[in-house]
Amino acid sequence: MFGAHAIDDDRQVSLLDTTLRDGEQAPGISLSPDEKAEIARELDRAGVPVIEAGSACTGPGERRTISRVTDLDLDARVTSFCRGIRNDVDLAVDCGVDGIHLVVPASDRHVEGKVGSTRGDVRETTADLVAYAKAEGLWVEVIGEDGSRADLDYLEELMATALEAGADRVCFADTVGHTGPERTHEAVSRLSELGPVSAHTHDDLGLGVTNALAAIAAGADLVHCTVNGVGERAGNVALEEVAIALSHVYGIETVELERLYDLAQLVSRTTGVPLPPNKAVVGENAFTHESGIHTDGTLKDEAMYEPYPPETVGRERRLALGKHAGRAGVRAALDEHDVAASDGEVGEIADRVTELGDRGRRVTDADLLAVAEDVTGGDRERTVELLDLSATSGGPVPTASVRLDVAGEERVASGTGSGPVDAAVAAVREALGPAGDAELESYHVDAVTGGTDAVVTVEVTMGRDDRSVSVARSEADITRASVVAMVDALDRLLETEGETPAVADD
Repeated sequence: MFGAHAIDDDRQVSLLDTTLRDGEQAPGISLSPDEKAEIARELDRAGVPVIEAGSACTGPGERRTISRVTDLDLDARVTSFCRGIRNDVDLAVDCGVDGIHLVVPASDRHVEGKVGSTRGDVRETTADLVAYAKAEGLWVEVIGEDGSRADLDYLEELMATALEAGADRVCFADTVGHTGPERTHEAVSRLSELGPVSAHTHDDLGLGVTNALAAIAAGADLVHCTVNGVGERAGNVALEEVAIALSHVYGIETVELERLYDLAQLVSRTTGVPLPPNKAVVGENAFTHESGIHTDGTLKDEAMYEPYPPETVGRERRLALGKHAGRAGVRAALDEHDVAASDGEVGEIADRVTELGDRGRRVTDADLLAVAEDVTGGDRERTVELLDLSATSGGPVPTASVRLDVAGEERVASGTGSGPVDAAVAAVREALGPAGDAELESYHVDAVTGGTDAVVTVEVTMGRDDRSVSVARSEADITRASVVAMVDALDRLLETEGETPAVADD
């Protein structure tokens, strides 16, 4: 596809992160100053060299947030997005940024229809603004908005004008995710003859990474990205995907890859945008194996069904159980929980696991251990058991109280929260003390029957250190189902850790 312009491993390519600006423009995302600062710190720790902190022209609140990022004294260059207006440059300077991304219209649709100007006037305005920003001591990148739909002769003239006026670099922008790799390669090839060029791609056609790589092959040495690909419409090209593609396929290192998963989790948590399970690099299923053939192969050779080790991007491999799990997968899961079973018992457990999967159920750790106990005749003593639960939500503050049996000792505790489930969970944690500090990694609720007496299934995954346990419970009462599932998960964690919870300090 890239012809003679292959991406050589001696190329220097950098990533620019615009999660805090373009990513935040996605519907429903609004980051607080503290959240932007936290993300910026993690980007800096990962070695991202340029961080676009926002658009200073948005308003006073956004300017305070950008200033918060610039005050962090990061190693990364901190920048602001600016329209083709002098006042935008002034506002960016007031925020203390190191540089700006000056966006100017490139396609006739934007030149004439959006700003009501002419090609000649846009070139003149661009030269004036670049000179003005450089006089303020700013690093300047000029972005030709909607460049993928621009007349390439004019785009080349516009970007040449920007560089002649003193811009540090120019950017080819596929603003609406319109184009493909051939057009991207052609445009960037022409711009790279003028000076340093960047690429800004979107994923509306699912070609974000492909177009970014095409731009790099054509001479671009900086790619605009967002963590997890958050952004307007279908999102921007994902930073983690570009980073791993460049490293794994082309031997080009851009950031500290082992920080990618923690960074993805942080952005998912702060933006409220969950990671799709099948998301490349950082999705839950990226290093999870259920198929018996795949599990068996992975146990024999970790590279059998993975392109690179999960540790490369800060992940861990996971063997999941379901109807496709074979004996090797069941044996590995039992070993993980220190459950002894003969070959015949493993076969029977595997058959029972398959039966559960055939009924459309996800087979949790608790399911596996319950089946194993039944097949092997094991009798497990519980460490934590729920004896009683009461919860109220009619007043201004939802409250709950629990009575637990903890290693033969009865404990009673109460808690408050944003709802009855939250209050009950707080009560359980209070009763268990430090042993209740396991992280609630996931919480899912599904109605399994209809009507006013609907039964719900609550599935929780709780983890501590490098261990996690999933438990599903079905009840007519969602609060009770949630608490029982959580207590059972904590009990399983404590069992594997061989720990008896100490009495909580008053």
